[in-house]
Amino acid sequence: MRRGFKLNFRNRLTEILEIDLPIIQGGMAWVATGELAAAVSQAGGLGVIGAGNAPADVIRKEINKVKEKTSKPYAVNIMLLSPFVDDIVDLLIEEKVPVVTTGAGNPGKYIERFKKIGTRVIPVVPSVALARRMEKIGADCLIAEGTEAGGHIGELTTISLIPQIVDAVNIPVIAAGGIADGRGMAAAMALGAEGVQLGTRFVCSKECTAHENFKKAIIDARDRDAVVTGRVTGHPVRNLKNDLTREIQKLERKGASKDEIEELGTGRLRLAVKEGDINQGSVMAGQIAGLINDIQPVELIINNIIEETEGILTDLGGKNNEA
Repeated sequence: MRRGFKLNFRNRLTEILEIDLPIIQGGMAWVATGELAAAVSQAGGLGVIGAGNAPADVIRKEINKVKEKTSKPYAVNIMLLSPFVDDIVDLLIEEKVPVVTTGAGNPGKYIERFKKIGTRVIPVVPSVALARRMEKIGADCLIAEGTEAGGHIGELTTISLIPQIVDAVNIPVIAAGGIADGRGMAAAMALGAEGVQLGTRFVCSKECTAHENFKKAIIDARDRDAVVTGRVTGHPVRNLKNDLTREIQKLERKGASKDEIEELGTGRLRLAVKEGDINQGSVMAGQIAGLINDIQPVELIINNIIEETEGILTDLGGKNNEA
């Protein structure tokens, strides 16, 4: 049970999404299943199902899992480069999914359809220019993701990206990338964010269905183990260094083509998440992996983050009053 908060975590973001706490779970392909999303939503945050490249019938099953476990709001992340994106959009409208987050493209062509049924749309953005564009086409909130994040990344760091986007738009901004505890959440709020998105921290939760080898790789990771590969493809990815990353880096040094590198990476995330091959699989994780050293229930993770954030902001407020 949470102990007597002095701070009110209700804000524009929680009101728009109808959630208790401004904590969003990342929509990680293969990792963000219905089990994990339901646990995060039930604990007061916003759980997210990661659609990835999955067909609509697979995502329907994940949505049903969430509905069976909680009546609270949840989201589905749409990967806009997916070959099934149109089918996924049709499914989410049919299911009247409360919130949609989007990545790897522009959701503009779908926003009007979502708006008609009251679905909130939250694009992930890596730059001020894209943030402004998304606000203009009707996004309800934005996830501003720094390069510290796991998976596909942009160039700007979280600490420089968040305040610039906050200053550039009038809708709520959610900070992502390099956040795993209350210190990160307090810092994000100090930068002007109204909420945070966590990915890697939630991988190491009891409710996450990722293979135990995948979780252990994150727990064993050190501060410099999250490396970036695939820059030459235009879609760089941050994952934990292993035999696969070394092989890709070797190809990049030799000047291999985009197609060669993408072919080598195909199917490797599933290999790591589902089959537990952390040597030849893609262990997508953020730079914050070096800070994670245990597996906890989702509710405890969220409770600890909120309590730590509250304590830090209260202490900082007291020090400022004393100054």
